[in-house]
Amino acid sequence: MVERTLVMVKPDAVGGGHVGDVIGRFEAAGLAIRALKMVWLDRREAEEFYQVHRERPFFAGLTQFMSSGPIVAMVLEGPGAIAKVRQLMGATDPAKAEPGTIRKAFAANIEQNAVHGSDSPESAAYEIPYFFGALEQHAYRRTG
Repeated sequence: MVERTLVMVKPDAVGGGHVGDVIGRFEAAGLAIRALKMVWLDRREAEEFYQVHRERPFFAGLTQFMSSGPIVAMVLEGPGAIAKVRQLMGATDPAKAEPGTIRKAFAANIEQNAVHGSDSPESAAYEIPYFFGALEQHAYRRTG
């Protein structure tokens, strides 16, 4: 099934100069970019985005980190996009991530782990419109 998912290149990977590397891995896996932008979330915006984690002990650190620098948000589309993105990203803890995954290559630790990807169709349905309106998402035929 063709799906759309939200992916964010987090402040650590943006600051480390890995945006192109991360995007390239998704494109090489056959995923199409439907929307793309760089934004710098303020603390309130990060808290709103991650509201599902509000009661978790890592919430304050996560929202502080996610508002510490710019992120690159994108909508990716393809067959099984959510599972494919999650496989390409690797385990949340880069020490446990498989070799060749984005987090193994670019993440420093479990808190600063380079990328975010929607974990379900329901999450994607909430996350995509948080960053992108309908006029910012574009369907086109990939030729490569």
